[in-house]
Amino acid sequence: MTNGALSGSWMAARYGLDPVAIEVRRRAGELFATRAPGSDEWMYPSWQFDQHGELTPDARRVLDAAREAGLTQSQLAELLRRRVGLAGRRTMQDLLLAGDPGVVLSAIRTRSAQSF
Repeated sequence: MTNGALSGSWMAARYGLDPVAIEVRRRAGELFATRAPGSDEWMYPSWQFDQHGELTPDARRVLDAAREAGLTQSQLAELLRRRVGLAGRRTMQDLLLAGDPGVVLSAIRTRSAQSF
């Protein structure tokens, strides 16, 4: 999940953002981030940002739906890694990158109806 991901420090420097504000938004579920085991740095997958560092409308919809469904960041990461389709070559994250959040949003709603 770290392929095409940006560190918080890089985002702060590149876009002139306050690192504390980035962390607050991550904790609130307004930004999606993962971190490798043993690492203390959060990595923000680039699929959620436009060229100006703003959330894309699709990312906002997915993150809002995940927050409403009560998904943790790790549960959302797991869902985004899930393969889709009969051949299973594409992932949910690939659908987001292609601008097709419908299947992802449907999967989030389905997961929210299940107990964890």
